[in-house]
Amino acid sequence: MTHPDAPGAVRWIVRTLEEAGFESWAVGGAVRDALAGRPSGDWDLTTRATPRQVRRLFPRTVPIGVDHGTMGVLARDGTLYEVTTFRKDVETTGRHAVVSFATTLDEDLARRDFTINAVAWHPLRNVFHDPFEGGRDLGQGIVRTVGPPQERFAEDYLRILRALRFAGRFRFRLDGPTWTALCAGVEQMGILSPERVREELEKVLSEEGRPSAALSLYAASGALAFLYPELHASVGERETASPAGSDRWSQALRAVDLLPPEPVGLRMAALLSVTGEDSHQTALATATLLTRIRSSNARVRVVGGWAAAASAPPLPGAPDGELRRWLSAAGREGIPGALRVVAARLRAALAPLSPAERDDAVRQAARLLRRLRAESRGGAPLSVEELALTGRDLIRMGYRPGPVFGDLFRTLLDEVMENPEINQEVRLARRALEFLDSVGVRPRGASEETDER
Repeated sequence: MTHPDAPGAVRWIVRTLEEAGFESWAVGGAVRDALAGRPSGDWDLTTRATPRQVRRLFPRTVPIGVDHGTMGVLARDGTLYEVTTFRKDVETTGRHAVVSFATTLDEDLARRDFTINAVAWHPLRNVFHDPFEGGRDLGQGIVRTVGPPQERFAEDYLRILRALRFAGRFRFRLDGPTWTALCAGVEQMGILSPERVREELEKVLSEEGRPSAALSLYAASGALAFLYPELHASVGERETASPAGSDRWSQALRAVDLLPPEPVGLRMAALLSVTGEDSHQTALATATLLTRIRSSNARVRVVGGWAAAASAPPLPGAPDGELRRWLSAAGREGIPGALRVVAARLRAALAPLSPAERDDAVRQAARLLRRLRAESRGGAPLSVEELALTGRDLIRMGYRPGPVFGDLFRTLLDEVMENPEINQEVRLARRALEFLDSVGVRPRGASEETDER
């Protein structure tokens, strides 16, 4: 077995606890990742000491979750390590567990979800404690529950999504009974809070490497159809805009894999960009899905904008005015992110093409992206606020503010995006007078003179 390389602070915490008579072990992701031959990240410790006893032993502590047995211990360098008392489940509801303190390590490991997460390592003695053969499962590439899978999932149905995430992250397979119980329990996930469901999806999208592995398992297990029907509708749906007419879901997965894990919104937008036939449908579906899983308003706005823009990019040979309208819809602040998502989608569309088709498509995609970047930097107005004429100018000309101002400025912006050279105050003012006169709106003085006559 590969042995973890624990920081000195971890050894210091364990030594302090054990010298005081409290058995202590390292558990969780750091131990699992070390066994899998990966760098060990966050370190969690479990101990027979209660939170009150932990607090007495260390000079700096933070009460992270005292009711659940977790106390944070601050190392000298300021790093916070979670130290949790041995626990056992008293009652489970499918969405959380009522726990009490346990007296042995085995009781604590027996309540964990999967065997690969139920391995403990002693940082001082450099020995593993593996009562459920998690090390063997790691070596064989298997995700398997601790104990009967149906019971383990029924304790907390979020474990279904955790199983899919672990299998995708490590490229493991779920053993037969675990997979069967997982698929059977999918529809029970309705009792989970939207926030927990969202956090799992964000963890999948934040993983290094290829999130498509876990997302494909979402689709195969039925979790995608149950939790994200907007995305499930794209599975098997032909992408008519693609030269090869490939599956929209598969194309979204390829695009997600091509983007970096941070910011996670980029991958989220690439995934959601296939939820509609056009930008309007995509924006609506994206807002509906993100709102349902309790995403922040800022996340809904930013990711929704990127997804909508990426769902309907201009064609490579589109005129400049069409490119400016697309950039305008993306919004000045949203353009960089939208272009990254579009670039990923364009590259993803190349996979099913023949070599000859791919060479031509690469050239066209590169040309489109160059043109879009050039237009975004070219100084042409992309919003009403960037026009040379303002509402204050119209008020000074004697016009009373009203809904017609909005219609006017949208019309002016559309004309300026077609011909940026007319974005001059005098020319726009002349055009504004023509528009307002055509809809029967006149300056206040002109109206009074007409009434006197």
